[in-house]
Amino acid sequence: MRVLYHLARIGMLTVAALLAAATVGNGEKTMEVQIERKTCLAEDGVPIVYSASGAGDPALLFIHGGLADRTFWEGQLRIFASGHRVVALDLPGHGESGLDRKKWGIPEFGADVKAVITAEKLKKVILFGNSLGGPVAIEAALLLPDRILGVVGVDTFQRLDYRITPEEAKQRAESFQRDFAGALKQMVRMLFHADADPALMADAERRMAGTSPEAAQAMFRSFSGYDESGAARRLAVPLRAINGDLYPTDVAGNRKVKTDFDVVIMKHTGHYPMLERPKEFNDLVKEVIASLTK
Repeated sequence: MRVLYHLARIGMLTVAALLAAATVGNGEKTMEVQIERKTCLAEDGVPIVYSASGAGDPALLFIHGGLADRTFWEGQLRIFASGHRVVALDLPGHGESGLDRKKWGIPEFGADVKAVITAEKLKKVILFGNSLGGPVAIEAALLLPDRILGVVGVDTFQRLDYRITPEEAKQRAESFQRDFAGALKQMVRMLFHADADPALMADAERRMAGTSPEAAQAMFRSFSGYDESGAARRLAVPLRAINGDLYPTDVAGNRKVKTDFDVVIMKHTGHYPMLERPKEFNDLVKEVIASLTK
């Protein structure tokens, strides 16, 4: 089960849309926010689609997990645009971004995040990455050490020393090749507590089903042997996490890899805290922004 979870976790980021004043989730009010749909090109020419809103430093850039897309962060774009430049991208192979890529992998996704930061001319950035987006954020931070203030994982970094074997990566890719819908359904079940809102689970599965099966298979295969701990050790900025409690976070083990690692655990919360408990999650985001900008 732990192996399957880690594979799910790591396999798991109109010119303008006007979002009127709204109430998000459990009563958190937002101001009128204009979210722009923008594009740039990855280093290999793949088009990247992203959403951007607001103004102010530090900028906040949100990276989705594997098979997800930038809409998973819509609530954060609405809430934080009043004081920050806020960006959420579709990684290649996900959402609206292109998928004609010859080389897949977490370092390549990190370079995609760098492309968006460069296109937006962001100078001071905090990176937030859910699931796969966590190690992607580390790779992006390594490419832009002078611009990144910190990396914040969202239900990720449970074990920084975990490494997917070639056989595990192959098995995961082949399961999605045989039965994409069935493999996705199994994965989604592993990412929520048993009593989670069925409608929320169904909505997450619906959105994730839009991922290209071919891109998903190539992406899973590319994770074989990826050294997350090595990347984390090279990270010069603080590493934080806001995690659910569905699977335990090895704090002591992680600090052997990155001494300043710290985490806040949201009780009875699964893999997508920004969807399950948006107000509590946003309050924790505010706290981590404050701690990284002292």
